[in-house]
Amino acid sequence: MNETMVTVVGNAASAVEARATASGHPVARLRLATTVRRYDEQRGGWTDAYTSFYTVWAFRGLAENLAASVTVGEPLVVQGRLRVQQGERDGKRWTSAEIEATAVGHDLARGTSSFRRVVRAVTVGEPAAGP
Repeated sequence: MNETMVTVVGNAASAVEARATASGHPVARLRLATTVRRYDEQRGGWTDAYTSFYTVWAFRGLAENLAASVTVGEPLVVQGRLRVQQGERDGKRWTSAEIEATAVGHDLARGTSSFRRVVRAVTVGEPAAGP
């Protein structure tokens, strides 16, 4: 497999949009903002440089948990497969960076969180969720 796996730390820049696919499986989407901070010797302190935005996609159980757990502005750690796409629309070039999440959690370096295990019923023909 030649997938690019990444871990990105940032803040939820949009509300989680949750829906179901045509086959009935949950899917969720949110925008993640991550800002580079640099030390400015002239000012004698840290300053923000630039912000990158990623569209984060989650599926099935992760999508349900994401929708139930995350609100705008919360600090997150997202791990998943990076997909960068480029194209042209109306004569303008665009680039999109998306992450298909395999794990999402609150950044506990910046706050506390409370974990609650979710027990889901297993549907016939669908594998059970992990441990």
